[in-house]
Amino acid sequence: MSDRPDTVAGMTEIKDTRVDPPQTGGEREQLEAWLDYHRETLLLKCAGLDEALLKTRSCPPSSLSLLGLLRHMTDVENGWFSDFIGEYRPRYHGPDNRDGDFDDLDSVPVAEVFDVFRAECDRSRAAAARHGLDDTYTDERDRTFSLRWLYLHMIEEYARHNGHADLLRERIDGVTGD
Repeated sequence: MSDRPDTVAGMTEIKDTRVDPPQTGGEREQLEAWLDYHRETLLLKCAGLDEALLKTRSCPPSSLSLLGLLRHMTDVENGWFSDFIGEYRPRYHGPDNRDGDFDDLDSVPVAEVFDVFRAECDRSRAAAARHGLDDTYTDERDRTFSLRWLYLHMIEEYARHNGHADLLRERIDGVTGD
C-alpha cells in the first residue's frame, strides 16, 4: 500500500494495493488472508493524512480518531495474540488509563505508531504460524479459546473498526471505500 497518495482537485486519491482474499482454498489460508486484508484496510484509511488529520476526532463526546483506532488495534493485536506470543504488553493503555489508546495521541510520534502497528501484526503472524487452528490457550479469566476462534474474532474486530475508520475518513476529506 502506498503511503503517498495522489491529490486530485484538492481531494486525496488513495491507491488501494490490498490483496483480495482467495475465494477458494484452505481454511487457514482464507482466515489469514482476510485478517491481513482488514489490517491493510485500516492502514489504507489512514494513508495520505498528516498528523493533525489522523488525530481528528469524530464528534463530541467521542474521542474516536484514525490514529486512536490504529493505536487501539495495536494493543488488540498484542492482547489477543499474547498467549500465543508469550507476553502481554499493551503500549497505549493500561489499568490506570483504560482509554489511553484513544485519548493520549501525543504520547508517541505518529510514524512510530505506524511502525509499532506493523511490527505487532508481524509478531501476531509469526506466533500464529507456530500453532494449529485447533490449538488453544486459557486466559486469565479461565476462558479457553482456539486459534481459529481468535482469527474469526480479529476479523470481526477489524471489520467493525474499519467501518468506524471509513466514516472518520469520509468526514476528514470525503474519501470512502471498502
